[in-house]
Amino acid sequence: MSVRKTNFKYVSYLWDDAKAAELAGDEVALLIYRSNLLGADLRLTNYGGGNTSCKVTAKDPLTGEDTEVMWVKGSGGDLGTLKKSGLAVLYVNRLRSLTNVYRGIEHEDEMVELFNHCIFDLSSKAPSIDTPLHGFLPFKHIDHLHPDAAIAIAAAKDGKKITRELFKGTIGWVEWQRPGFDLGLKLKQCLDENPGIRGIMLGSHGLFTWGDTAYESYMNTLEVIEQSAEYLEQSYGKKSLVFGGSKVISPNEEIRRKQAIAIAPVLRGFCSGNVRMVGHFTDDSRVLEFINSNDLDRLAPMGTSCPDHFLRTKISPLVLALAPEEDLGDTQSIKNKLAPAFEAYRKMYAAYYESCKHPNSPAMRDANPVVVLYPGIGMFTFAKDKQTARVAAEFYINAINVMKGAEAISEYTSLPRQEAFNIEYWLLEEAKLQRMPKPKALSGRIALVTGSAGGIGKAIAKKFADEGACVVINDNDATRLAHAADEFLKQYGKDVYTSALLDVTDKAAINKAFEAAVLAFGGVDLIVNCAGLSISKPIEDHTEKDWDLLYDVLVKGQFLVTQAGVEIMRKQDSGGDVLNIVSKNALVSGPNNAGYGSAKAAQLHLSRLNAAELGKDNIRVNVVNPDAVIADSKIWEGDWAAGRAKAYGVTVEELPAYYAKRTLLNEIILPEDIANACFVFVGGLLNKSTGNVLNVDGGVAMAFVR
Repeated sequence: MSVRKTNFKYVSYLWDDAKAAELAGDEVALLIYRSNLLGADLRLTNYGGGNTSCKVTAKDPLTGEDTEVMWVKGSGGDLGTLKKSGLAVLYVNRLRSLTNVYRGIEHEDEMVELFNHCIFDLSSKAPSIDTPLHGFLPFKHIDHLHPDAAIAIAAAKDGKKITRELFKGTIGWVEWQRPGFDLGLKLKQCLDENPGIRGIMLGSHGLFTWGDTAYESYMNTLEVIEQSAEYLEQSYGKKSLVFGGSKVISPNEEIRRKQAIAIAPVLRGFCSGNVRMVGHFTDDSRVLEFINSNDLDRLAPMGTSCPDHFLRTKISPLVLALAPEEDLGDTQSIKNKLAPAFEAYRKMYAAYYESCKHPNSPAMRDANPVVVLYPGIGMFTFAKDKQTARVAAEFYINAINVMKGAEAISEYTSLPRQEAFNIEYWLLEEAKLQRMPKPKALSGRIALVTGSAGGIGKAIAKKFADEGACVVINDNDATRLAHAADEFLKQYGKDVYTSALLDVTDKAAINKAFEAAVLAFGGVDLIVNCAGLSISKPIEDHTEKDWDLLYDVLVKGQFLVTQAGVEIMRKQDSGGDVLNIVSKNALVSGPNNAGYGSAKAAQLHLSRLNAAELGKDNIRVNVVNPDAVIADSKIWEGDWAAGRAKAYGVTVEELPAYYAKRTLLNEIILPEDIANACFVFVGGLLNKSTGNVLNVDGGVAMAFVR
């Protein structure tokens, strides 16, 4: 093994001989190991793209005789995280015998159902459409990847000629064809006509490479991609201007972010006409090089070449006709300026659908763009959730890399419109979409919950995340926030949350928290004012400082957070929800509670006032009134618990039981109970309700609103 070159420049050599030695003799384990290494380098293949396989000898459970079995990445999944459960396992002889019933390319979709008759392990993953591409090739180990460097050659006008000359005939060529049974036969034909080749380039699509062992296949793959990337790099050096040179000059990063924050909610509103979308923004240097170029207007409308890129980025992006430092302060003026561009895009997409559709094509899908390019500023992508939006951005960067490479060595060619349509509206793809789980109640929604590093706030943020929302967790305690962020990362992953240090009495900090929401997700839909504190003292002991702190956090904080959030909601023009976590004390008079109780009453009436004012914007404002939620609450860490215990003549330890006994239901109230109440308001069943108060206190008759 060590005799082969391992010091690559354009790809990462990650093979560990010691680790591989531990797996020796287990070809499937080595397949998974190789796959994970390939998936770890995005220069080799994109997220969720590509597939790998190995063929082994196994005992047929019916005959007891040896038979050849193929393990291949199944439908869905990602090479970087592939496990054994993600592999399909098929009889090779049965798969190849399907040629006996194959009726031609017009009927090749019906072959997918027949793959089920070839399954060796009935508990394995469902086979993907690429299964026959591996099955008809005789090699023990095969890699099918979508490396930018190879696709740049495959998508070039002279790609076939360049492939032949660059690899001196050792890499075959198969013209563009939609993945499926027939393409598998074409690969076998290419190999039969070119014995001894080390791989096959698929026009506009990707690369097939192979080997007799997992390591041989891995090395062959790296070497071919390295050679492709090196060729492109040499070509860049010979070309005077990349993408025809710069047409637009980007402002500095601070201005780019400022512009992105200003316009992202507006774009999100336009893109969410059918389904509420989550956004992603990037000003990656590769993006800026492309969107600032003279060739942008020529290349962007062409769309992408690789089916993997196309399926995630749509037929083409929308390019905004805005100056990099355009004044975005007047939201209505910007909306008026952008509305015709979005309408034109929708008409273009509808015309594309009408001109390419077949009699049995699925109904037209959302006509809004997935990718929006703002020259000088960056790229916005919008999708059903953050991960899909982020991955769409990654794929469009892949497409940019392909266009750059193809233009450097020849001339970029994209998929013909009809071929693109046949991929996008493929009946098999539609069937896959129909099998996907129904979206959760808060899918596509973005929530900012103040005080969400612990107690009630964290429970609400988790409930919303569980129901599909993206959440902005925050706190004024940096240590507490860091612990909460670690918890959310482990439980939900990086695409579900972002965090911000937030003191609700500080307007600048509030603005920064909402800016974090906009940059991470594109806007905000749900605001929960949960941050709070309590001070329990007799009137003679209550200081002016106590009073000011209570009103600053509870009343002013609620007002400022709502004010900042509403500004973003109005930019999106799609309504929203404001939930205020108030208290039983807003309605019930109790001892030693003048400051806290009156501030809570102010919060409650401020909620009513906001509900009355914001209804015209379809922004609902509702209140949840908890009582005595002790678990994980900072309120109970200080003197509050001692003060309340003294007021009621019990010990601090006796408080939970005391509070429960005074309720009609004799229940202790938990943070999760408040979170469930919040979900009741925003989960979709109460979209016509605003200005309401929901008590979650176990039943305190004095706190009944009516």
